[in-house]
Amino acid sequence: MQSQTELSEDQLMKKVAWRLMPLLIVMFLVSFIDRQNVGFAKLDMVHALNMSEAAYGLGASLFFIGYLLFEIPSTLALHKYGARVWLARIMFTWGAVTILLGFTSSLPMFYVLRFMLGVAEAGFYPGVIYYLTLWFPQIYRTRVLGIFTLGSALANMLGALVGGLLLNLNGTLGLAGWQWVFIATGAPAVLLTLVVMVYLPGSIDEAKFLSDAQKARLNDMMLRDTPANVTRGNPLAALWDLRVLLFAATYMLMSTSLYGVTYWLPTLVKGFGVSSTINGLLNMMPWGLAVLLLLWLPGKLRHDRVVFKAIAAIGLLGLLCFTSSALLDSNSLRFGALVIGGACITLLYPCFWSLPPKFFQGARAAASIAAINSIGNLGGFFGQNLMPYVGKVTHSNVTPMLVPAACLTVLFLGALVAMRWQRQRDLVALADLEDDIVRQRLVAIQEDGSEDPGASIDQLLDLHPDHLHMPHSKPHSH
Repeated sequence: MQSQTELSEDQLMKKVAWRLMPLLIVMFLVSFIDRQNVGFAKLDMVHALNMSEAAYGLGASLFFIGYLLFEIPSTLALHKYGARVWLARIMFTWGAVTILLGFTSSLPMFYVLRFMLGVAEAGFYPGVIYYLTLWFPQIYRTRVLGIFTLGSALANMLGALVGGLLLNLNGTLGLAGWQWVFIATGAPAVLLTLVVMVYLPGSIDEAKFLSDAQKARLNDMMLRDTPANVTRGNPLAALWDLRVLLFAATYMLMSTSLYGVTYWLPTLVKGFGVSSTINGLLNMMPWGLAVLLLLWLPGKLRHDRVVFKAIAAIGLLGLLCFTSSALLDSNSLRFGALVIGGACITLLYPCFWSLPPKFFQGARAAASIAAINSIGNLGGFFGQNLMPYVGKVTHSNVTPMLVPAACLTVLFLGALVAMRWQRQRDLVALADLEDDIVRQRLVAIQEDGSEDPGASIDQLLDLHPDHLHMPHSKPHSH
């Protein structure tokens, strides 16, 4: 029987995941609910404060401007002061600002508080992504990111249900329904602050749930996982790194799609003539499907080529669904297409975030992930302004769904290009390895002095980057 200190690598990763991921998922769930509550609050708040759809959309999207400006400094602060302290600070401040939104009395106040909410939450998502890269080697990372992404899918699902129910509290304790939406969704973030301070380990060496031997083994796994072509150095250089900008542009398309859909879907469903509670229940469905798929798909995506294929397939299915939703006449068929399309957007996130950590380490990794996330989150600004604009121009609540369709079209085409690039890269790498074999004459010498004809093949396999994931036959007994 294995002792506690003799866990296999898979068992050790499961132990770490079970200790870290539940709290991180809850934190992400709360953060996403606090981002998306404006979609439901809008249904009453626009009329209560005499705002136009365009003015409200602009105010809601100011979150992403504050997020953009303070994302990199906040993530670098996390790298400097530690995840536990900085993530707790982020949660407390964003919770407090969300509660204050419940007491908004004018359009300028709404603008200021939405901007401050972005400032308060800046650094959370890239900070957690960076934090996970310190605990999980690359081969486990896509699955872990898929589990973490459950937080956003659950938030969209539960946030829709809670948002609809909270609107029905209109008049309770003298508060409007939209006020309850902000107050009730901001309070959990404040309450979680102490939990994060007590429960979340700052690093592997500080993890009390691991033995000394397990800490040493995990540190060794992370050291072996460091890529040979990794980039370190000045963190601010991430701002002009072409790889970072390419990742950011890709992420911007994803963010435009996700935030556009989560912002506009309650408005579209309201047009079906349903109550606030039914609206909330219907809005749960795309993200409920996403939860089920996130439990199944990411664990199967361990190699870059497979990830690119998955992005292409998901992008194609998503663009077909959103295009169909804008063209179909039946509300039932339209909503069915939106359910599948919404789930597709969520599935792109773990696929995407498994790629950037392969290129950066240390403070440069923190800054690069922050730059990708902050620039990419401008898609939220565009999405929450484009959806009402397209609706106003076309005089329809349905045609705004062509916005995510257009974004997913570009992602699909980009994934096809990336697949071709990855194939050429693999062929070049294999050719270089074969040249090394020929040049160095890497052959095994048997005890009698003869050459083992299979040794060069074994050594070639050992050097090949995909060897660890190839099926191995068991040795024959003699």
